[in-house]
Amino acid sequence: MNLAWGDSRTNPFITNVGLVTSNGSYGENVMSAEWTHYVSYAPAYIVVNIKPIAATADNIIESKEFGVSLASINQNVFASVAGMNSGKNVDKIAALKELGFEFYAAKKINAPMVKNAAMNAECKLVKYEPLGDRFMFVGEIVEITASETDESLAYHDGKYYELGKNIRKSSEEEFVRISEVVKKHTR
Repeated sequence: MNLAWGDSRTNPFITNVGLVTSNGSYGENVMSAEWTHYVSYAPAYIVVNIKPIAATADNIIESKEFGVSLASINQNVFASVAGMNSGKNVDKIAALKELGFEFYAAKKINAPMVKNAAMNAECKLVKYEPLGDRFMFVGEIVEITASETDESLAYHDGKYYELGKNIRKSSEEEFVRISEVVKKHTR
């Protein structure tokens, strides 16, 4: 089965807004990547899924490293600029700086990092492979920082969101009852 971008059956997904930075033949670059996931704690791995025709894909393959920033709720314009333009045609770093956004030099990779992001991770490429219509890049985190004040921007149904109401987990009494029921049905 193939699904088109915007297919209403994929709208229920809620994701973060990853900002993937790189440096290579296309120069310093940043792109928005909806499919950015933390996939392992030990070792610490992040996966990003990127179109093979993207400047970022070429830069990562060439440099063997990349940055991943999770956009904060104040970076919705940043995410739109980074996502709606190709680094093959536009110097997005220069455009974003002119719009007032800031970058800083990474400590352990040769790529810019996004200032005021909710999280910044510097990654060394572990492997990449084609996966459907994307390349899946697996990066090992070699440096990571997280903001204690900037919340992550959420993406759902083609729109940006700030997370709202917190839904409480089960109470301790409910957990006890749940554990008893699960224990009763253990194989």
